[in-house]
Amino acid sequence: MLAGCGTKQAGCANIAANGSAGRPSHAEMTADVASAKPVPSDAVPGVVLPDTEALWIHDPVGRDYPIWVALPAGYAAHPKQRYPVLYVTDALYSFPLVRSLRNLVGQHGVNLEDFILVGLPPQQGLTSKQSRSRDYTPSTPVRRSPDDFSAEEYGGAAHYRDFLATTVLPMIDARYHTDPARRAFAGHSYGGLFGAYVLVTRPELFHTYILSSPSLWYDDHVIDRIERNYAKDHHALHAQVLLSVGSYETFGPGPRYFHQNNMLMHNRSFAQRLRSRHYEGLKVETSVIEGEDHFTVYPTVLTRALIAIFPGTGPYVSG
Repeated sequence: MLAGCGTKQAGCANIAANGSAGRPSHAEMTADVASAKPVPSDAVPGVVLPDTEALWIHDPVGRDYPIWVALPAGYAAHPKQRYPVLYVTDALYSFPLVRSLRNLVGQHGVNLEDFILVGLPPQQGLTSKQSRSRDYTPSTPVRRSPDDFSAEEYGGAAHYRDFLATTVLPMIDARYHTDPARRAFAGHSYGGLFGAYVLVTRPELFHTYILSSPSLWYDDHVIDRIERNYAKDHHALHAQVLLSVGSYETFGPGPRYFHQNNMLMHNRSFAQRLRSRHYEGLKVETSVIEGEDHFTVYPTVLTRALIAIFPGTGPYVSG
């Protein structure tokens, strides 16, 4: 958990929303440094991210989740403006990454439109592996060997999806100046699998789905069976899908290649299946990111996707 987001309070904890509020003067800082005694390294305070809030939301089944929100720097100065929102899974990694991309690449709305970032961290008290293995997977898989599916619990995607739909998304829309019609999702690996699951079960939750190296192989491609069930009763699927994978996420001789799952082929097949349905309102874009593997591809995917879905006012500047 990010420093500054780990203390549970009722409601929410504002994390340096004003940036400089309460900051000591230069003279005070100089005096403090001159008189300060050495502090043990384990007592050094963590980094606090400006314009960021940490919320706590209770799931009625007895789970508590932190929710992290990063607002654009000019949010307070534009109270009538409505912002698109990007929700990211695996927030321990993706939240600071996307926030940095938005601020650096975005250049205050010039290269990227300002947007509200919402991070979805693990359930309080669980490790990332425990929480994501349960919340992001749509079924309980068959374990064929001791090495298969080593987490304690799987198959909670339907509950987590509905928790987002009934609790998290309405709370964010009520608390912040959002544009619900421009709500986007981004997930990688199991997070991408969860996004694919939401896409073919409750696609209306998000306008855009950024699916990076989704684990479509999971449980003998259960996502394909779920999509077929959706297709039986639906002719429309109003969503924009950006489906990406690294060029090394296939079989090959080097250490960066996969040896079990040909995710490059899986992504291609999933995109072809979606297109073959001729769903009304569906737009699918695919890309293979050259020179990237399963661990390195996500930053590039996010950068390209943000430029595509949230273009700024321009003209684009790169230096």
